[in-house]
Amino acid sequence: MGAFSAADTQAFLLTLRLAATVTLLLLAIGMPIAWWLAHSRSWPSRVAGAVVALPLVLPPTVLGFYLLLLLGPNGWIGKMMASMHLDTLPFTFKGLVVASMLYSLPFVVQPLQGTFEAIGRRSLEVASTLGAGPLDRFLSVIVPMSWPGIVAAAVLGFAHTIGEFGVVMMIGGNRPGETRVMSIAIYDHFEAGEFAQANTLALSLVVVSFAALLAMYLLRRKAKA
Repeated sequence: MGAFSAADTQAFLLTLRLAATVTLLLLAIGMPIAWWLAHSRSWPSRVAGAVVALPLVLPPTVLGFYLLLLLGPNGWIGKMMASMHLDTLPFTFKGLVVASMLYSLPFVVQPLQGTFEAIGRRSLEVASTLGAGPLDRFLSVIVPMSWPGIVAAAVLGFAHTIGEFGVVMMIGGNRPGETRVMSIAIYDHFEAGEFAQANTLALSLVVVSFAALLAMYLLRRKAKA
């Protein structure tokens, strides 16, 4: 096995930073989306559910390609950002965050949706009759009852983000210290014939992913005990 170089350590830390940022943002955005999908029977919710699940079946390079077109300097969103004197997102850390959020969205929303469907509305109705407001009901009823699902969603979103390759390559490229994450670093070592270094980085991702999944199962078991 090869040793971690300074560049590899930088890529490792950047990957953890990206995964943590994406997970926190997806939990904040995914909870209301999952709640709506779990309890709405309207046709817009069906369309939204299909859109949320789309990254599960799309090749990562397809998603990355269209994001690059939209977010680039000639894309609709890119031109809008330029008109507001904002930097475009491709080949930046912020661009990686946006792309990773879209690609990992179903891994966070779907576990939450299943959890919210299992809870139902009766507990909320009881809390409402006791005078609890919407925010109070969410914090005191939904979150405690949904804890195992929230943990599962967070871990799946985190683990999925650290293993991304196609999307981050398309939208982020390979800029050391800004967009060169672990999956890109592994590919670089492999292309250069540095198999020992590639193996070291790959095993590091395996260990991190396994530790995250093990923590999820232990926390879920403790929550159900």
